[in-house]
Amino acid sequence: MQLIKPVRDYIDTLVHPSAQGDALAAARHRAFIGPRVIGSSAALALLPAYLAVRGVLSALEVEIFAWLLAPILAAHFLSRTGRYESAHLISSLALTGLITVVAANTGGLTSFAAVWLVIVPLEAALSASRRVVAAGSVLSLLAAGLLILGGRAGLLPDAAPPEEVHAALAALGIISASLYASGIALGAQSLMRRSFGLLYAEEDRYRLLARNMTDVITRHGRNGIVLFASPAAESLLGAAAPDLVGHGLFDRVHVADRPAYLTALADAGEEGRSVEFRVRRDGVQPGIAAGSRFIWIEMRCRRLDHALGESDPAAEREVVAVMRDISERKAQEHALEDARAEAERANVAKGRFLATMSHELRTPLNAIIGFSEMLMNEAQIRLDAERRREYAELINESGTHLLAVVNGILDMTKLDSGDFEIRPEPFRLAGVVDGCCDLLALKAREAGLDLAVEVAPELPEIVADKRALKQILINLLSNAIKFTDRGGHIKVSAVLEGTSIAITVADSGIGIGEEDLPRIGRPFFQARGSYDRRHDGTGLGLSIVKGLVALHGGDVTIRSRVGEGTSVIVRLPVDCEQAGSCATTATITPLASSESGAAASNVVTVVRKSA
Repeated sequence: MQLIKPVRDYIDTLVHPSAQGDALAAARHRAFIGPRVIGSSAALALLPAYLAVRGVLSALEVEIFAWLLAPILAAHFLSRTGRYESAHLISSLALTGLITVVAANTGGLTSFAAVWLVIVPLEAALSASRRVVAAGSVLSLLAAGLLILGGRAGLLPDAAPPEEVHAALAALGIISASLYASGIALGAQSLMRRSFGLLYAEEDRYRLLARNMTDVITRHGRNGIVLFASPAAESLLGAAAPDLVGHGLFDRVHVADRPAYLTALADAGEEGRSVEFRVRRDGVQPGIAAGSRFIWIEMRCRRLDHALGESDPAAEREVVAVMRDISERKAQEHALEDARAEAERANVAKGRFLATMSHELRTPLNAIIGFSEMLMNEAQIRLDAERRREYAELINESGTHLLAVVNGILDMTKLDSGDFEIRPEPFRLAGVVDGCCDLLALKAREAGLDLAVEVAPELPEIVADKRALKQILINLLSNAIKFTDRGGHIKVSAVLEGTSIAITVADSGIGIGEEDLPRIGRPFFQARGSYDRRHDGTGLGLSIVKGLVALHGGDVTIRSRVGEGTSVIVRLPVDCEQAGSCATTATITPLASSESGAAASNVVTVVRKSA
């Protein structure tokens, strides 16, 4: 082994650089260079000993020993140029020439050397090139033809040995040709074994890669059927790879996404194609909402590259695809879209707020300025006492309205920022309800409305912020009076529901449209609202109500139908302190509302007061 390793290392240095990166090509170069360099060098090394025994060489022997340089020259040619096929052609040409010369001088086709002509195409077969094999066969046939023609024309020398020697030489030729052919067969077998070893190693690498990739690799045939799916399908889709073969994957694609899926496979070309679609997944996947059965998949596909010379039309239409889970990315895209929509809504709300505020502030300010100017110039217009009192009342009403608008905005700001504090205390609910109704009874009568109160006498004392509860009732009653036409009725009732008290303000007013119900309670939102609307107001009333109720740990529900009136139900705990439900801040979000049994719920976020 110590003698073989230096020889092997020397042969490796003779391999051309172009073949060193390819294990199979390097093995073929070594198989060509090694036997020729070693065999020819060993034969030439025996030349001195042969001379000592033989003496003077004949012309034929000189030609044979000279030919021993041809394999070395062919190996040198391959080592310097890397042209494997050309080196085999040179070797076949040299071997054919030697056989022809030896056979011509030893009896033509009857020579022991003639049998070697069959070795030429066999040796050429080691090149794995049809062109080289064809060239070797042609050279062998041409040499045989020349020997036949030369023998019949009498051009070959008459050097036939005696019959006994001829038989020995024929046996020697057959044996040597057989040994050489055996060497060629061993070389072919070695190359084949090396080729299969490299092929299996390559398959193992690809198999290892396919098994450890998180992306799923699929191979598709005609009409998109799956011919192969990598083992990663089990972790991605919750199904074994064999279950996806055929139409298994197609059956899992969402019905709405199947046209896009098939179109991508049909249009996939050399440049590739990408498509996103939903696929049903068995089981629950981390990161996907509970109960969701579909995940988003991105598939990149391209037409499959085939080996040269493959002409199967079905194989030419095959497509290879790589699929990966993009559910998380899709969720982020939806979140960004929601954020963008929310920003647009905020922008619209800002514009609506400016329009509302300009209307609410401009109208009373115009009245204040106009009537105050008339009072300033009463001498010129000769106002009597009655008219002056009327103008003063209008100025007072306008100022009061302005104060209410500013107070509403301040309360809303306090609620949203967490600066609005409640001070719970025990009190009777009936007294507060009666007081609020008495405060607005005159306004209801002037509007031609019937205001009724129905509070259950068995109601216990409640622990809450009396001032906040008054503001809740006044806002709800003011809205009911504002949006109820003359001749209508308003009813305020309160009943005990378990550990909570439900206060209901119901009216027979204009009602709220189904499309506006989910948005009722948003700051500055008004149903059918615009700056030239029929009813005044800032749209903060229900938002303030919702925030104050949330501070008590309660909830608000609204039921309404256009033309049939509205009912607002406020549920408060009997004792918000004992229940631990009083909070210091409340985030303003849309009210929970329902109509005809259809609920449109919205979350109320509160921050509990620390103990």
